[in-house]
Amino acid sequence: MAITKKQKESRAKVEKNKLYSVKEATVLLKEITYTKFDASVDLAVRLGVDPRKANQMVRGVVSLPHGTGKDMKVLALVTPDKEEEARAAGADYVGLDEYLEKIKNGWTDVDVIVTMPAIMGKLGPLGRVLGPRGLMPNPKTGTVTMDVAKAVAEVKAGKIDFKVDKTGIVHAPIGKASFSADKLEENAMELLTTLNKLKPTASKGVYMKSVFMSSTMSPSIAIDVKFA
Repeated sequence: MAITKKQKESRAKVEKNKLYSVKEATVLLKEITYTKFDASVDLAVRLGVDPRKANQMVRGVVSLPHGTGKDMKVLALVTPDKEEEARAAGADYVGLDEYLEKIKNGWTDVDVIVTMPAIMGKLGPLGRVLGPRGLMPNPKTGTVTMDVAKAVAEVKAGKIDFKVDKTGIVHAPIGKASFSADKLEENAMELLTTLNKLKPTASKGVYMKSVFMSSTMSPSIAIDVKFA
């Protein structure tokens, strides 16, 4: 596939074999992002863990100080007495049985599902639909809770959950190309600091092996894992 003139220009700006600080990377990223739409900015962090082992699983949540820039669509699966508070907190869809039926038929047009402990039993049979899309609520990420309003509000404000994939990499959004470099830097640092704290005791050797930042269609920028 031939690369465009703009892609060539943006690749030329990224020095090969150079490790950038987070601050340098966010400034450079804004220079090399040429998309006509507001591109998403992501971090890919390769960890020295074996995700097949339960004691080396890395999973967590982080509240990005400036949000992701994406309007997260939230479905609150709740009992009738909780519907009003879920709506007030900003949930896009609120209900129970009708949405369980829709999901059973393949509907998954949401980013996050928040629910209550009592309802988790009803979601079990829908694991085949929700699991592969990362939509299954989980107490560890705060999406199974009695405080539905708080959970919905946090997701709307920029709380994301992340999980190491089977190749040992965590992919997470840290904002949009339209964000200022400072905001991207603060979001990236929040994620990297959170990841650092989650190092499993069973993980030996180098924990953070590599960190790359990129936006939709931009080249990747290698970041110094000491992220100075």
